[in-house]
Amino acid sequence: MRTVGVEEELLLVDPETGEPKALSTAVLARAAHTGSGDDVFEEELHQQQLEFATHPQSDMRDIATEIVRCRKEAARLAGEFGASVVALGTSPLPARPAITVNNRYAWMVEQFGLPTQEQLVCGCHVHVSVESDEEGVAVIDRIRPWLPILTALSANSPFWYGRDSHYDSYRNRVWERWPSAGPTELFGSGEMYHRRVADMVATGVIRDEGMIYFDARLAKKYPTVEIRVSDVCLHADTAVLVATLIRGLVETAAREWREGRQPLDHSVSLLRLATFRAARSGVSEELLHPLAMRPMPAEDVVRALLEHVEDALKDTGDLERARESAARVLRRGNGARVQREELARSGDLGEVVAACVRHTQE
Repeated sequence: MRTVGVEEELLLVDPETGEPKALSTAVLARAAHTGSGDDVFEEELHQQQLEFATHPQSDMRDIATEIVRCRKEAARLAGEFGASVVALGTSPLPARPAITVNNRYAWMVEQFGLPTQEQLVCGCHVHVSVESDEEGVAVIDRIRPWLPILTALSANSPFWYGRDSHYDSYRNRVWERWPSAGPTELFGSGEMYHRRVADMVATGVIRDEGMIYFDARLAKKYPTVEIRVSDVCLHADTAVLVATLIRGLVETAAREWREGRQPLDHSVSLLRLATFRAARSGVSEELLHPLAMRPMPAEDVVRALLEHVEDALKDTGDLERARESAARVLRRGNGARVQREELARSGDLGEVVAACVRHTQE
Protein backbone atom coordinates (compact mmCIF):
# COMPACT_ATOMS: atom_id res chain seq x y z
CA MET A 1 0.00 0.00 0.00
CA ARG A 2 1.33 3.45 -0.92
CA THR A 3 2.41 5.65 1.97
CA VAL A 4 1.15 9.20 2.40
CA GLY A 5 2.62 12.24 4.12
CA VAL A 6 0.89 15.57 4.67
CA GLU A 7 2.45 19.01 5.11
CA GLU A 8 0.30 21.80 6.55
CA GLU A 9 1.15 25.49 6.84
CA LEU A 10 -0.59 27.27 9.72
CA LEU A 11 -0.91 30.95 10.57
CA LEU A 12 0.31 32.30 13.90
CA VAL A 13 -2.19 34.91 15.11
CA ASP A 14 -2.96 37.15 18.05
CA PRO A 15 -5.80 35.44 19.96
CA GLU A 16 -7.40 38.80 20.81
CA THR A 17 -7.30 40.59 17.45
CA GLY A 18 -6.81 37.75 14.96
CA GLU A 19 -3.90 39.58 13.32
CA PRO A 20 -0.88 37.49 12.21
CA LYS A 21 2.11 37.48 14.57
CA ALA A 22 5.74 37.01 13.48
CA LEU A 23 6.75 34.37 16.01
CA SER A 24 7.83 31.29 14.08
CA THR A 25 11.53 31.59 14.96
CA ALA A 26 10.72 31.66 18.67
CA VAL A 27 8.21 28.80 18.39
CA LEU A 28 10.64 26.62 16.42
CA ALA A 29 13.43 27.34 18.89
CA ARG A 30 11.19 26.28 21.77
CA ALA A 31 10.19 23.10 19.95
CA ALA A 32 13.84 22.24 19.27
CA HIS A 33 14.90 23.01 22.84
CA THR A 34 12.23 20.88 24.46
CA GLY A 35 12.23 18.13 21.82
CA SER A 36 8.47 18.38 21.72
CA GLY A 37 8.39 19.11 18.01
CA ASP A 38 9.60 15.60 17.17
CA ASP A 39 11.28 17.14 14.10
CA VAL A 40 7.92 17.73 12.43
CA PHE A 41 7.91 21.55 12.55
CA GLU A 42 9.74 23.61 9.93
CA GLU A 43 10.29 27.26 9.06
CA GLU A 44 8.49 28.87 6.16
CA LEU A 45 8.91 31.97 4.00
CA HIS A 46 7.18 34.23 6.51
CA GLN A 47 7.59 34.53 10.26
CA GLN A 48 3.80 34.43 10.66
CA GLN A 49 3.71 30.83 9.42
CA LEU A 50 4.43 27.49 11.08
CA GLU A 51 4.67 24.33 9.00
CA PHE A 52 4.51 20.71 10.08
CA ALA A 53 4.98 17.48 8.17
CA THR A 54 3.51 14.14 9.21
CA HIS A 55 5.48 10.93 9.02
CA PRO A 56 4.69 8.63 6.06
CA GLN A 57 1.70 6.43 6.86
CA SER A 58 -0.15 3.70 4.98
CA ASP A 59 -3.36 3.89 7.05
CA MET A 60 -5.37 7.08 6.60
CA ARG A 61 -6.63 6.80 10.17
CA ASP A 62 -3.02 7.22 11.30
CA ILE A 63 -2.71 10.30 9.08
CA ALA A 64 -5.83 11.72 10.74
CA THR A 65 -4.44 11.07 14.20
CA GLU A 66 -1.12 12.68 13.34
CA ILE A 67 -2.67 15.80 11.78
CA VAL A 68 -4.75 16.37 14.90
CA ARG A 69 -1.74 15.74 17.16
CA CYS A 70 0.48 18.14 15.21
CA ARG A 71 -2.19 20.85 15.20
CA LYS A 72 -2.60 20.52 18.96
CA GLU A 73 1.15 20.59 19.57
CA ALA A 74 1.52 23.65 17.33
CA ALA A 75 -1.23 25.35 19.33
CA ARG A 76 0.47 24.49 22.61
CA LEU A 77 3.85 25.82 21.45
CA ALA A 78 2.31 29.02 20.05
CA GLY A 79 0.37 29.49 23.27
CA GLU A 80 3.63 29.76 25.21
CA PHE A 81 4.25 33.00 23.31
CA GLY A 82 0.73 34.36 23.60
CA ALA A 83 -0.33 33.28 20.10
CA SER A 84 -2.80 30.90 18.51
CA VAL A 85 -2.50 28.78 15.37
CA VAL A 86 -5.19 28.69 12.73
CA ALA A 87 -5.62 26.73 9.52
CA LEU A 88 -6.44 29.50 7.04
CA GLY A 89 -5.21 29.81 3.47
CA THR A 90 -4.88 33.60 3.83
CA SER A 91 -5.19 36.05 6.69
CA PRO A 92 -8.65 37.64 6.74
CA LEU A 93 -7.12 40.71 8.39
CA PRO A 94 -4.45 43.02 6.94
CA ALA A 95 -0.93 41.84 7.69
CA ARG A 96 2.65 43.01 7.43
CA PRO A 97 4.46 39.85 6.38
CA ALA A 98 7.94 39.40 7.87
CA ILE A 99 10.37 37.37 5.75
CA THR A 100 12.32 34.63 7.52
CA VAL A 101 16.02 35.52 7.45
CA ASN A 102 18.15 33.16 5.37
CA ASN A 103 20.07 33.31 2.08
CA ARG A 104 17.40 31.52 0.08
CA TYR A 105 14.57 33.81 1.07
CA ALA A 106 16.77 36.89 0.64
CA TRP A 107 17.45 35.74 -2.95
CA MET A 108 13.72 35.37 -3.56
CA VAL A 109 13.02 38.89 -2.29
CA GLU A 110 15.69 40.28 -4.63
CA GLN A 111 14.57 38.21 -7.63
CA PHE A 112 10.78 38.33 -7.35
CA GLY A 113 10.15 41.56 -5.44
CA LEU A 114 6.69 42.38 -4.13
CA PRO A 115 5.09 38.96 -4.80
CA THR A 116 7.54 37.46 -2.32
CA GLN A 117 6.43 39.94 0.33
CA GLU A 118 2.78 39.16 -0.37
CA GLN A 119 3.08 35.36 -0.27
CA LEU A 120 1.62 34.99 3.20
CA VAL A 121 -0.51 32.07 2.07
CA CYS A 122 -0.87 28.62 3.59
CA GLY A 123 -1.23 25.40 1.64
CA CYS A 124 -1.54 21.68 2.21
CA HIS A 125 0.97 19.53 0.31
CA VAL A 126 0.50 15.77 0.03
CA HIS A 127 3.26 13.25 -0.73
CA VAL A 128 2.41 9.79 -2.08
CA SER A 129 5.07 7.12 -2.58
CA VAL A 130 5.97 5.93 -6.08
CA GLU A 131 8.26 3.12 -7.19
CA SER A 132 10.37 5.12 -9.64
CA ASP A 133 10.66 8.43 -11.46
CA GLU A 134 9.05 6.78 -14.50
CA GLU A 135 6.00 5.80 -12.49
CA GLY A 136 5.96 9.22 -10.82
CA VAL A 137 5.95 11.11 -14.11
CA ALA A 138 3.31 8.77 -15.53
CA VAL A 139 1.18 9.67 -12.52
CA ILE A 140 1.80 13.42 -12.91
CA ASP A 141 0.73 13.23 -16.56
CA ARG A 142 -2.51 11.39 -15.73
CA ILE A 143 -3.79 13.25 -12.66
CA ARG A 144 -3.59 16.76 -14.17
CA PRO A 145 -7.30 17.34 -14.99
CA TRP A 146 -8.49 16.02 -11.62
CA LEU A 147 -6.45 18.36 -9.44
CA PRO A 148 -8.74 21.45 -9.63
CA ILE A 149 -11.42 19.46 -7.78
CA LEU A 150 -9.04 19.22 -4.80
CA THR A 151 -8.58 22.99 -4.92
CA ALA A 152 -12.35 23.42 -4.78
CA LEU A 153 -12.85 21.00 -1.87
CA SER A 154 -10.02 22.50 0.19
CA ALA A 155 -10.67 26.18 -0.68
CA ASN A 156 -10.23 28.14 2.53
CA SER A 157 -9.05 31.65 1.64
CA PRO A 158 -11.89 34.01 0.70
CA PHE A 159 -10.51 37.14 2.40
CA TRP A 160 -7.47 39.22 1.48
CA TYR A 161 -6.25 42.31 3.36
CA GLY A 162 -9.59 42.81 5.08
CA ARG A 163 -11.77 42.38 1.99
CA ASP A 164 -13.75 39.59 0.40
CA SER A 165 -11.78 38.55 -2.68
CA HIS A 166 -14.87 36.96 -4.32
CA TYR A 167 -12.80 33.78 -4.61
CA ASP A 168 -13.09 30.69 -2.46
CA SER A 169 -9.34 30.14 -2.84
CA TYR A 170 -7.59 33.45 -3.26
CA ARG A 171 -4.45 31.66 -2.06
CA ASN A 172 -4.46 29.91 -5.43
CA ARG A 173 -4.49 33.22 -7.28
CA VAL A 174 -1.61 34.57 -5.17
CA TRP A 175 0.36 31.34 -5.56
CA GLU A 176 0.05 31.47 -9.35
CA ARG A 177 2.28 34.58 -9.38
CA TRP A 178 5.37 32.38 -9.06
CA PRO A 179 6.88 31.88 -12.53
CA SER A 180 7.07 28.08 -12.18
CA ALA A 181 3.65 27.51 -10.58
CA GLY A 182 0.57 25.87 -12.05
CA PRO A 183 -0.40 22.99 -14.32
CA THR A 184 2.10 21.39 -16.68
CA GLU A 185 2.11 19.97 -20.15
CA LEU A 186 2.57 16.21 -20.63
CA PHE A 187 6.13 15.05 -19.96
CA GLY A 188 5.93 11.48 -21.26
CA SER A 189 8.97 10.14 -19.40
CA GLY A 190 11.20 10.69 -16.43
CA GLU A 191 13.96 11.81 -18.77
CA MET A 192 11.80 14.55 -20.28
CA TYR A 193 10.65 15.69 -16.84
CA HIS A 194 14.21 16.08 -15.56
CA ARG A 195 15.31 17.77 -18.81
CA ARG A 196 12.49 20.30 -18.46
CA VAL A 197 13.39 21.01 -14.84
CA ALA A 198 17.10 21.41 -15.73
CA ASP A 199 16.22 23.81 -18.54
CA MET A 200 14.08 25.89 -16.19
CA VAL A 201 16.85 26.12 -13.58
CA ALA A 202 19.36 26.99 -16.30
CA THR A 203 17.38 30.13 -17.18
CA GLY A 204 18.42 31.65 -13.85
CA VAL A 205 14.86 32.82 -13.23
CA ILE A 206 14.57 30.25 -10.45
CA ARG A 207 17.41 29.37 -8.12
CA ASP A 208 17.20 25.58 -8.00
CA GLU A 209 14.95 22.54 -8.35
CA GLY A 210 13.24 23.38 -5.05
CA MET A 211 11.62 26.36 -6.79
CA ILE A 212 9.79 24.14 -9.26
CA TYR A 213 6.26 24.84 -8.06
CA PHE A 214 4.29 22.60 -10.42
CA ASP A 215 0.82 21.52 -9.28
CA ALA A 216 2.34 18.05 -9.05
CA ARG A 217 6.06 17.33 -9.03
CA LEU A 218 8.59 14.68 -8.17
CA ALA A 219 9.78 15.39 -4.64
CA LYS A 220 13.44 16.30 -4.36
CA LYS A 221 14.21 14.44 -1.12
CA TYR A 222 11.77 11.54 -1.13
CA PRO A 223 10.58 8.83 -3.58
CA THR A 224 7.18 10.50 -3.84
CA VAL A 225 4.92 12.55 -6.03
CA GLU A 226 4.06 15.82 -4.26
CA ILE A 227 0.69 17.44 -5.01
CA ARG A 228 0.52 21.14 -4.11
CA VAL A 229 -2.89 22.42 -5.21
CA SER A 230 -4.79 22.56 -1.91
CA ASP A 231 -5.33 25.33 0.60
CA VAL A 232 -4.58 24.30 4.15
CA CYS A 233 -7.94 22.86 5.19
CA LEU A 234 -9.93 24.46 7.99
CA HIS A 235 -11.08 21.08 9.29
CA ALA A 236 -8.69 18.18 9.86
CA ASP A 237 -11.18 15.72 8.35
CA THR A 238 -11.10 17.67 5.07
CA ALA A 239 -7.31 17.41 5.02
CA VAL A 240 -7.65 13.64 5.43
CA LEU A 241 -10.19 13.55 2.59
CA VAL A 242 -7.81 15.45 0.30
CA ALA A 243 -4.95 13.09 1.17
CA THR A 244 -7.19 10.06 0.62
CA LEU A 245 -8.35 11.26 -2.79
CA ILE A 246 -4.79 12.09 -3.82
CA ARG A 247 -3.56 8.60 -2.96
CA GLY A 248 -6.50 7.23 -4.92
CA LEU A 249 -5.58 9.39 -7.90
CA VAL A 250 -1.93 8.29 -7.76
CA GLU A 251 -2.81 4.59 -7.58
CA THR A 252 -5.43 4.89 -10.33
CA ALA A 253 -2.99 6.73 -12.60
CA ALA A 254 -0.24 4.16 -11.98
CA ARG A 255 -2.63 1.35 -12.91
CA GLU A 256 -3.64 3.15 -16.10
CA TRP A 257 0.04 3.57 -16.99
CA ARG A 258 0.78 -0.13 -16.43
CA GLU A 259 -2.24 -1.02 -18.58
CA GLY A 260 -0.93 1.18 -21.40
CA ARG A 261 -3.75 3.74 -21.20
CA GLN A 262 -2.69 7.17 -22.42
CA PRO A 263 -3.22 10.37 -20.40
CA LEU A 264 -5.81 12.93 -21.44
CA ASP A 265 -4.12 15.50 -23.67
CA HIS A 266 -5.78 18.62 -22.26
CA SER A 267 -3.86 21.81 -22.98
CA VAL A 268 -2.35 23.86 -20.17
CA SER A 269 -4.70 26.65 -21.25
CA LEU A 270 -7.75 24.50 -20.44
CA LEU A 271 -6.22 23.28 -17.20
CA ARG A 272 -5.64 26.88 -16.11
CA LEU A 273 -9.30 27.66 -16.77
CA ALA A 274 -10.35 24.64 -14.70
CA THR A 275 -8.10 25.82 -11.88
CA PHE A 276 -9.53 29.34 -12.08
CA ARG A 277 -13.08 27.99 -11.92
CA ALA A 278 -12.26 25.89 -8.85
CA ALA A 279 -10.52 28.78 -7.07
CA ARG A 280 -13.32 31.18 -7.93
CA SER A 281 -16.38 29.27 -6.77
CA GLY A 282 -15.17 26.22 -4.85
CA VAL A 283 -17.92 23.61 -4.51
CA SER A 284 -20.83 26.07 -4.39
CA GLU A 285 -21.40 26.43 -8.15
CA GLU A 286 -19.99 24.72 -11.23
CA LEU A 287 -16.64 23.09 -11.95
CA LEU A 288 -15.17 21.92 -15.23
CA HIS A 289 -15.57 18.17 -15.65
CA PRO A 290 -12.08 16.66 -16.00
CA LEU A 291 -12.97 14.55 -19.03
CA ALA A 292 -15.03 16.92 -21.17
CA MET A 293 -13.73 20.22 -19.76
CA ARG A 294 -17.27 21.58 -19.73
CA PRO A 295 -19.13 23.13 -16.77
CA MET A 296 -21.17 20.84 -14.54
CA PRO A 297 -22.56 21.20 -11.00
CA ALA A 298 -19.78 20.81 -8.45
CA GLU A 299 -21.55 17.92 -6.73
CA ASP A 300 -21.57 15.96 -10.00
CA VAL A 301 -17.88 16.64 -10.61
CA VAL A 302 -16.93 15.55 -7.08
CA ARG A 303 -18.97 12.40 -7.65
CA ALA A 304 -17.05 11.81 -10.89
CA LEU A 305 -13.77 12.00 -8.98
CA LEU A 306 -14.98 9.47 -6.43
CA GLU A 307 -16.05 7.13 -9.23
CA HIS A 308 -12.69 7.58 -10.96
CA VAL A 309 -10.75 6.44 -7.88
CA GLU A 310 -13.36 3.98 -6.58
CA ASP A 311 -11.38 0.79 -7.20
CA ALA A 312 -8.22 2.20 -5.61
CA LEU A 313 -10.09 3.45 -2.54
CA LYS A 314 -11.96 0.18 -2.21
CA ASP A 315 -8.66 -1.72 -2.17
CA THR A 316 -7.31 0.42 0.69
CA GLY A 317 -10.56 0.36 2.66
CA ASP A 318 -11.05 4.12 2.30
CA LEU A 319 -14.04 4.30 -0.04
CA GLU A 320 -16.92 4.69 2.40
CA ARG A 321 -15.05 7.16 4.62
CA ALA A 322 -14.15 9.23 1.54
CA ARG A 323 -17.75 9.26 0.35
CA GLU A 324 -19.00 10.34 3.77
CA SER A 325 -16.35 13.03 4.12
CA ALA A 326 -16.98 14.42 0.62
CA ALA A 327 -20.71 14.53 1.33
CA ARG A 328 -19.97 16.41 4.56
CA VAL A 329 -17.91 19.04 2.73
CA LEU A 330 -20.63 19.48 0.11
CA ARG A 331 -23.27 19.81 2.85
CA ARG A 332 -21.28 21.98 5.28
CA GLY A 333 -19.32 23.83 2.64
CA ASN A 334 -15.57 24.25 2.34
CA GLY A 335 -13.57 26.52 4.63
CA ALA A 336 -14.36 29.58 2.52
CA ARG A 337 -18.10 29.09 3.04
CA VAL A 338 -17.62 28.58 6.79
CA GLN A 339 -15.62 31.83 6.99
CA ARG A 340 -18.21 33.82 5.05
CA GLU A 341 -21.05 32.44 7.18
CA GLU A 342 -19.17 33.43 10.33
CA LEU A 343 -18.65 36.95 8.97
CA ALA A 344 -22.35 37.22 8.15
CA ARG A 345 -23.14 36.17 11.73
CA SER A 346 -20.63 38.35 13.58
CA GLY A 347 -19.81 41.14 11.13
CA ASP A 348 -16.21 41.04 12.41
CA LEU A 349 -13.20 39.50 10.67
CA GLY A 350 -11.49 39.15 14.05
CA GLU A 351 -14.37 36.93 15.13
CA VAL A 352 -13.94 34.94 11.92
CA VAL A 353 -10.34 34.19 12.89
CA ALA A 354 -11.35 33.29 16.45
CA ALA A 355 -14.00 30.86 15.18
CA CYS A 356 -11.48 29.31 12.79
CA VAL A 357 -8.98 28.83 15.62
CA ARG A 358 -11.62 26.63 17.25
CA HIS A 359 -12.35 24.77 14.00
CA THR A 360 -8.60 24.11 13.56
CA GLN A 361 -8.53 22.15 16.83
CA GLU A 362 -11.72 20.14 16.24
